[in-house]
Amino acid sequence: MKYNPKIHHRQSIRLRGYDYTQPGAYFVTICTYKKQCWFGEVRNGTMYRNQIGNLVAHEWLKSPQIRDNVKLDAWVVMPNHLHGIVWLLETKTRRGATLAPRPCATPHQGWGRSRNELGSFIAGFKSSVTRQINQLREHSELPIWQRNYYETIIRDDTALHSIRNYIQQNPEQWLQDKEHPQRHTEFTKLSLDLVF
Repeated sequence: MKYNPKIHHRQSIRLRGYDYTQPGAYFVTICTYKKQCWFGEVRNGTMYRNQIGNLVAHEWLKSPQIRDNVKLDAWVVMPNHLHGIVWLLETKTRRGATLAPRPCATPHQGWGRSRNELGSFIAGFKSSVTRQINQLREHSELPIWQRNYYETIIRDDTALHSIRNYIQQNPEQWLQDKEHPQRHTEFTKLSLDLVF
């Protein structure tokens, strides 16, 4: 079927009109495809990452080395998702002048992302993890990540403190977590066919 923008459109879950290159703190959640628990398991309130979970954690920690406008705060890899606080920093030109935030693109202006945009960072992270996991498995048809990610703009210190606590306590709260597979009646376990 040929692409028809009246039928084939996706609703954005981003805040309309917000500049996601703007310096500040963002709480992000990135989930696996169909909430699959591919990154390890929680036992007695402690997250135990497997080889894939360690790969995800390693790639997350590499992010500030790859992108000079990113600083990481609290984060945790869970069995089927990653929570993290990401700080986007002001970027500098080679002469040291601060770059002004760019105006938000509308759909009519094109879909290109700025390298300094939160979505660009998340896309690069997900792509790198997927590429590395695909090197460890026999069949790469099965996606690793769900299509999008969730984000909250952290607007003050009270919210920042609350989200840090939430992230740190996430393994202890795993059985009540909305991402836990037992909370989804339609959940079906899928195998990655990893070769170790």
